[in-house]
Amino acid sequence: MRHVLSALVQNVPGVLSQISGMLASRGYNIDSLAVGETEDANVSRMTFVVVGDDQVLDQVRKQLEKIVTVIRVDDISAQDHVERDLMLLKVNASAGGQRSEIRELVDVFRGRIVDVGHNEVMIEISGRETKIEAFIERMRPYGITELVRTGRIAMVRQGKSDDESSDKPRRDGTIRKYVK
Repeated sequence: MRHVLSALVQNVPGVLSQISGMLASRGYNIDSLAVGETEDANVSRMTFVVVGDDQVLDQVRKQLEKIVTVIRVDDISAQDHVERDLMLLKVNASAGGQRSEIRELVDVFRGRIVDVGHNEVMIEISGRETKIEAFIERMRPYGITELVRTGRIAMVRQGKSDDESSDKPRRDGTIRKYVK
């Protein structure tokens, strides 16, 4: 089972290395990872996907709890949430007819052509993982020359996280919130 975890962490050097190193050293694979600053410049949000059963998830949580720079961890997979991936893709478009076909597919998938070259176009598309995967498959016949994707980002819909959270005191006296 895939678990989407969202962790609020202190925005200091080395946090990503600590968390990814901890997971790797215990044999847990990160399927997807995205990190970015939040509305508070001192806090970053890490959204990552781990694959495993509930026991794996429990172990990941326990290990994250030991890292001092982790403020809060939410398992949002079972909650009502919105998730997105972002992709940039370069595809061959040397023939005139190909360009119009590609443009039509981009429109159907609600993407955008963000750069046009002599022999290729660059496309931006965002959405659920299944949408991104389907678009990649539609582009393969044209010849994908380069592809880059972000990790998954996700947020719980309004009112869900505060209702289901529980406070856990930390060794340093601060409060850590976990959402089940």
